Amino acid sequence: TYVDAESGETIVCGMGELHLEVYIERMKREYGADVETGAPQVAYRETVSRRADFDYIHKKQTGGSGQYGKIIGFMEPWEEEEYAFESKVVGGNIPKEYIPSCDKGFRSQMKKGRLIGFPIVNVKFTVLDGAYHAVDSSDMAFQAAAMGAFRASYEKASPIILEPVMNVSLEGPTEFQGAMVRTLMQRRGMVTGTVEEDGFCRIDADVPLAGMFAYSNVIRSATQGKAEFTMEFAKYSRVPEEVSSDLKKKYQEEKNG
Repeated sequence: TYVDAESGETIVCGMGELHLEVYIERMKREYGADVETGAPQVAYRETVSRRADFDYIHKKQTGGSGQYGKIIGFMEPWEEEEYAFESKVVGGNIPKEYIPSCDKGFRSQMKKGRLIGFPIVNVKFTVLDGAYHAVDSSDMAFQAAAMGAFRASYEKASPIILEPVMNVSLEGPTEFQGAMVRTLMQRRGMVTGTVEEDGFCRIDADVPLAGMFAYSNVIRSATQGKAEFTMEFAKYSRVPEEVSSDLKKKYQEEKNG
């Protein structure tokens, strides 16, 4: 049983990792199938950790009517929502019909972050001022201005990587308690509580999802098959610096090759 880190939906699986291994071997042996396997992908996220101002002009001239849009404002961390947009423009410096265009431009950039290519969350964009051209300004021009403003200020906002953290509940004989705790600590787990009763114990911990793949095999081996666990999505937390560096390096290698 697990909870999907993106949707929050509880998923009950009737097939464990051992079952999958058996079926993969049967597919290879009985059907001659060329099966490629790999670890599931963790649903990482990106966000910003500080405010960053922008003052950006999108200007393009290609013979006929061109494109022009200028926006001034800032992006900042925003825990209340995954995405927020606010306009404080007064005096018509950006016509009202182009304010939604700025919103669309910023929103489009949230789909793929620039650190490791995962969606960006918990960011608010505020537009304070800007400028337009009576002929060259358009919906597309202000969308492009917002996208350019985002690209110019994202790095200044000190972006970070977030990872899904799971609430793990592990139960087994008290005699294996030390081994059970070690398996969690080896996965960057943080024990949040323990209960002992009638020769059995339950250990609750917060563990990054990235460390829980193939855990059923590990805990089975560590406890002679006498322990079991459940987990559900708890929250997103900032990854440690060494993990962040590895993820960014891997992403760049994939992009380059």
